[in-house]
Amino acid sequence: MGVSVLVGSTKGAFVLSSDRARKDWGLSGPHCSGWNINHVLGDPVSGCLWAAGGSEWTGAGIWRSTDGGASWTLAKLSNGKFDEWLANEPGFAAQIGMQPDPPAPFTGEVAAIWVLHFAHGRLYAGGKPGVLFASDDMGESWQRLGGLNAHPSAPDWQPGGAGLVLHTILSDPQDRRKLWVAISAAGVFHSEDGGETWERRNRLSNAAADHLHAHPETGQCGHETGHCVHNMARAAGTGEVLYQQNHHGVFRSPDGGRSWDDITHGLPSTFGFPIATHPRDTETVWTVPLNGDMAGRYPPEARAAVWRSRDGGQSWQDLRSGLPQSGCYFTVLRQAMAADRLDPAGVAFGTNSGSVFFSADEGDHWDEIARHLPTVLGVEIMVRG
Repeated sequence: MGVSVLVGSTKGAFVLSSDRARKDWGLSGPHCSGWNINHVLGDPVSGCLWAAGGSEWTGAGIWRSTDGGASWTLAKLSNGKFDEWLANEPGFAAQIGMQPDPPAPFTGEVAAIWVLHFAHGRLYAGGKPGVLFASDDMGESWQRLGGLNAHPSAPDWQPGGAGLVLHTILSDPQDRRKLWVAISAAGVFHSEDGGETWERRNRLSNAAADHLHAHPETGQCGHETGHCVHNMARAAGTGEVLYQQNHHGVFRSPDGGRSWDDITHGLPSTFGFPIATHPRDTETVWTVPLNGDMAGRYPPEARAAVWRSRDGGQSWQDLRSGLPQSGCYFTVLRQAMAADRLDPAGVAFGTNSGSVFFSADEGDHWDEIARHLPTVLGVEIMVRG
């Protein structure tokens, strides 16, 4: 019936809506009381929307809408400094008509929620610092899955630039017990028992990749992919093909992360944040390379391009039609790119300069469907009907 591009930003959530032609778009927002929203997700069956975010000021939580974004309710997981301030200043709180929120169940355990994932009737949330939660009632109440933080490597996890964040959650469509998560900068973990126990999966299958040996983050002797995973996506189908954009390149795993092949060759740089996969073709993947960690983190030569592979990363094509080709200094952040399930597949990405670009033909041509938004932190696409 319709297509929605769900946008998380530094000033709330936004919803871009269109029909299946995906040409004309309407915009609603900002939603969620201006919270910092890292990720917005929708369930195409029920139409339920969730928005994850928070900060040191607001605390962490997940907002939920059952009416397409017209109204939202908050499941708060932790209290923030604003609650503390309101409690300490009751006179001023009364003056502005506000009261501190009740004590939240995970205060002190989570500072913000970074990602959501819905599978097999269960909603998952990943947060900072490297924590995982689950809800079995569509986001009304939450429990912490503590098995991940019981992993023997947990005391040695190191934060990335944004802190120690669990930013990716993937699942197996046939087996609800199989989960994958990615943490920056602790790497990839897999569970075979619904999150009770976890195995670390960062082994590099082609350890001779020269550009990796220059980085100590890749692990002892350079035989791991690098623990600073920026984003990870699961390929379509019944297999366990995974792709990741790492701090040091793009990698593909044919076996659920047990081993990783470097597929960066053909891309203009080893650095970038997002990666997205095709809804039906396991070999098609999109990414947005940037010019480098310390070089500004914008498109090489200040010319925007999405790069697509049709053969699992053996070769890459730059897609530029409709994208700015001079003076382009935006960044596309780790969760700000997604593909839809239509045919041809649609692809969307958002920028830290407040634009959202959409392609209805798998990246061949792009249109700017929103501009002047706040910094875009997350993009997902929901197709209903």
